[in-house]
Amino acid sequence: MIPFRKMHGLGNDFVVLDARAGALPVTPARAAAIADRHFGIGCDQFIVMEPPPAGADVFMRIRNPDGSEAGACGNATRCIAALVAEERGADRVVVRTIAGDLPVERLPGGLWRADMGPARLRWDDVPLAYKADTLHLPLAFGPVSDPAACSMGNPHATFFVDDLDAIPVTEIGPRLEHDPIFPDRANIGFAQVLAPDRMRLVIWERGAGLTLACGSGACAAIVNAARRGLTGRRATVTMPGGDLVMEWRESDGHVLMTGPVATAFTGTLDLGAYGS
Repeated sequence: MIPFRKMHGLGNDFVVLDARAGALPVTPARAAAIADRHFGIGCDQFIVMEPPPAGADVFMRIRNPDGSEAGACGNATRCIAALVAEERGADRVVVRTIAGDLPVERLPGGLWRADMGPARLRWDDVPLAYKADTLHLPLAFGPVSDPAACSMGNPHATFFVDDLDAIPVTEIGPRLEHDPIFPDRANIGFAQVLAPDRMRLVIWERGAGLTLACGSGACAAIVNAARRGLTGRRATVTMPGGDLVMEWRESDGHVLMTGPVATAFTGTLDLGAYGS
């Protein structure tokens, strides 16, 4: 039996396994089976902590509920950083993913701030299937059109809408995620700007579907909103699970994300019970 933790950031939830002491036989199929909310434990992303490479305190491997590998997850980054920081009695941790290093620091009030790195704005960084203006993609479906796109280690497109409650996210999200303009699929955000320092956001996550919160989606939303002059470079992003404070730092283009972490419960599991 293998210990696991069920953690979440604003309801964006994760099953976390610790493989730092030795490799675990976690396959994409097993990750997907454990992530299943009916027959497994259930989660938005399946996280494995691996031995820290040079220059980092831990390596975080991320799998979506369909078993595919993701390069970034902001809420999971804060959760894993909090675990490692508590182990070490530290206030700063560097989490490495396949997309790069993410420094995270403890703040007062149980909050953690993650430096999610620079937003990548070139069409081939997102990536898109062909050269296009990432500030105004030639994409429309149903009631939405004209998104902005960027990469936060994973591809994002943000649609800005007048009334978020009127958008049938579960109907159009899957179609937009798989649009041919996104060769690797994309996370699809729907944002309603409320003020220069506040917006509402709902995310249809690539490989996960509708989630209560998405850290990298909030990163993309503040970057894309600021690029269009709809907000400043700092804003509170309200998602169904709660608020993240976001800042697109002008000095270096890095995106800073501040929010809470929580452990829901711990337990053990038998990987062999979840296929091969």
